[in-house]
This record gives sequence, structure tokens and C-alpha cells, in this order.
Amino acid sequence: MILTVEYLFLWFLFYSFCGWVYESILVSVQERRPVNRGFLNGPLCPIYGTGAVLGVVVLGGVRNPILLFVISAVGACLLEYVTSWAMELLFHARWWDYSNFPINLNGRICLYGALIFGVGGVVIVDVVQPEVARVTAMIPIMVIHWLFVTLFALTVADTIITVIGIIDLEDSLERFKAVAARYSGAMRERVGDMVDGASDAFGDAFNGAPGRFGEKVGESLRSGRQMSTELMVRLRETADSVFNRQQRRMIASFPKLRTVRNNETLEQLREAFRQLRRGEGRR
Repeated sequence: MILTVEYLFLWFLFYSFCGWVYESILVSVQERRPVNRGFLNGPLCPIYGTGAVLGVVVLGGVRNPILLFVISAVGACLLEYVTSWAMELLFHARWWDYSNFPINLNGRICLYGALIFGVGGVVIVDVVQPEVARVTAMIPIMVIHWLFVTLFALTVADTIITVIGIIDLEDSLERFKAVAARYSGAMRERVGDMVDGASDAFGDAFNGAPGRFGEKVGESLRSGRQMSTELMVRLRETADSVFNRQQRRMIASFPKLRTVRNNETLEQLREAFRQLRRGEGRR
């Protein structure tokens, strides 16, 4: 019994890692930048490991590929929906959103995902798992014991650190919004001073000093660009001080992450980071 649990856990880690590789490649291509897609700090997507191991245990005896496809698709969607609902209840945020996909249910699951998971279930149960079981059976029992104890402890510690780090994400967004509002107010005052200066120069142009007008407008445009960059940099510095490492990692790893109370602030933060990346890429 104990050995069976150890094997199941090692299989869970293997499929969680495969899910992390799949998700990281997919989202990196979509975002056109490297994205570490793991929910945990380690290279793991636990929902994939959970779904795969459940499929292996429950569907291992199913030989009809069509039935296996249907049960895998429905079961994976049920797992994904419940996981999305539970995470929103716990963290007041949604980690993924399929609202833009056709035939979706409350943005939590969609037909496209069901088809992918259905095919994945057939491949895992009929093709991948027999080889995984064969390889793990070749590992000495004592090594299995030590791998289980070590990796289980690391995974539990990682989960605790992650949950503690992101549990107050909404509060961090509130603090960020307050600081960002102060920066924006200061920038608006500086913009007002620039407009006044340009207005004075416009008046000088009518009084025989057109050169001053052109010079002042050029200075205003340069100052505007500098202020925009300065604001973006200040927002990033504020984010680094307000959000802890786990929260920053989640914001970067999950482009579709939405919060219940402060989603507009989260989107503004993402836009600031995008502008900074574009500015740094042009240098």
C-alpha cells in the first residue's frame, strides 16, 4: 500500500512537470516572451498531475478509446472547473479565463480544452503510462522511498510558501493602487506646467518670436516621453516593493489572471510592464 502511494506521487510529479512544460511553451509563444507557467515555485502544474494520476487509476482498465476519450474530456473539465472555482473562493482571483473561446462555461472551461484533455487522456492511459510504470518499476525500492520522502517534503513546503505568499494579493493591489495614484497626480501637475509653458511660447510666436514656440514644443514632447518612462519605472519600483516574490511571479506567469476587486489596477500594472519591456527592447 505504501509503495503504491509512493509510485502514484512520483507519477503525479512527472505529469505535473509535463504539464508545466506544455503550459510554459504555449503561453511563451502567445506572449512572445519566456513565461514560467508553474503555480508553484518548482516546475510543476499540479492540476495536470492530479488529472493524469486520476485518469491512470480510474481509467486504467478502459480499453475502448472512444469511451476513454469521452470520460477523460468530461473528467478533466470537471476537475478544471472545480479547481478554478475553489481557487477563486480562496484567493479572490481567477487564474485562467476562457471567455474569449467559443462554447465555454463561465469562462472556466471550454470545448477546445475538453478536446485537448480527451486526446491527452487516451495518449496517457494507452501509450505513456505503461512506459512510465515500466521505468519506475526498475528503480530500486530504497531509492523510491527516499525520492518520495524528499520530493514530498519539498512539494509541501513549496505549496505552503506559495499559498502564504499569494493569499493577500488583493490587499497588495490596494496598496499599489494608492501609491500609483500619488505618482499619477504628481505627473499630471508636471504636465500642467508643460502646457502652461507651451501656451506662453505660443503667445510669443504671435509677438514675433516663432523660434521659441518650436523650441518649447520640442522640449515638451521630449519631457512628455521622459515623464512617461519615469512613471513606468516608478510603477515597477513600487510593484517590486509592494508585491512579494510569489505575487510578482503569479502576475508574470498568468497573463489571464483576474482579481475580484482590483482587476483594473492589475491590468494597468501589466500594461506598464509591457511598455517597459517594449522600451527596453528598442534600446
